Amino acid sequence: MGTVQFEKATHFYAGNSIPALDRLDLEVGDGELVVLVGPSGSGKSTALRMLAGLESVDSGSILINGSDVTGRSPRDRDVAMVFQNYALYPQMSVAENIGFALRIAGTSHAEIAKRVGEVADLLELEPYLSRKPRQLSGGQRQRVAMGRAVIRDPQVLLMDEPLSNLDAQLRTQTRRQLAVLQRRLAVTTVYVTHDQVEAMTLGDRVAVLDAGVLQQVDKPLDLYGKPSNIFVAGFIGSPAMNMFTVPVVGGTVPFGHETYQLDRETANRVERDGVDVVLGVRPEDLLITGQGKGLDGVVKRIENLGSHAFAYASHSAGMEPLVVRVDPLNLPRLGSGISVAPDPTAVHVFGHTGERLSGGLQPAFAARHAM
Repeated sequence: MGTVQFEKATHFYAGNSIPALDRLDLEVGDGELVVLVGPSGSGKSTALRMLAGLESVDSGSILINGSDVTGRSPRDRDVAMVFQNYALYPQMSVAENIGFALRIAGTSHAEIAKRVGEVADLLELEPYLSRKPRQLSGGQRQRVAMGRAVIRDPQVLLMDEPLSNLDAQLRTQTRRQLAVLQRRLAVTTVYVTHDQVEAMTLGDRVAVLDAGVLQQVDKPLDLYGKPSNIFVAGFIGSPAMNMFTVPVVGGTVPFGHETYQLDRETANRVERDGVDVVLGVRPEDLLITGQGKGLDGVVKRIENLGSHAFAYASHSAGMEPLVVRVDPLNLPRLGSGISVAPDPTAVHVFGHTGERLSGGLQPAFAARHAM
């Protein structure tokens, strides 16, 4: 198949002095599925369109299978793209849509029929080959769009939020089918989405972008468990990670009524007392304690999702509500007090610039501290 390399790839939109994508360095291995994820305006779709040849590379370069394609037209890059809106020809049957690229290339009718049959079998579309797109569900239309892309056997498959138009149940089903398809084809794939669930469940690796800058690229669980900075920590995970700005005193940090010890390396990096760090704790890593043992709050809202639930509480340590995962069968009452303490081994420590300093704390001593 093929590999992809972005080498300091940069793009400016007309009239804007700030790059939409700023010096992106990213490699995608042969047969790998890499997901680009980030908020609106992060540069993820720009990167995909640059790879497709639909946007210019103002500086830097893009390589496919080791060959520089920076100046090549889209048709000369041997990539195929699946769009958000399917882009099927309404007057054509499913079979004609899937085989359209081969017909344009002058492939024989017999070969087209053979290849269409193989792709339809792969995508479970055989019963629908004679139907028109309007006679299909959204998930079926998306599979037709994927079939039309993969029948060309491209070096690289590009997918631009392909599931965003589907309802939740159909999106889950189609996501599973897409994952199976990509593994069976072993086609190098770059996938853009704003959906964290898609990113975490589909990607061999996930690249997080913000304001045109690559923040971190890693395996999904490493991204979740070892975020490289505050942005990644807050963006990956739902509900978002709790963040608390606290001062460092003698190598220790307060959390409500408790005090925790920084590891020696982190304490040395902080350098001096009085410097603030940010403690990040995911909702599932907060433990409910007795009143006055940890951080105190007042429950303002409950989200009960059946298998699990979250309590949102006001507290004195910051403006954002405290979020803690709770037992859905034993929910705290609205307006009641709640005290929580972190699992010390699961606390993330970030410096004043937002970079990750370490993961994990050690209990120091119980003391009356206010954050």
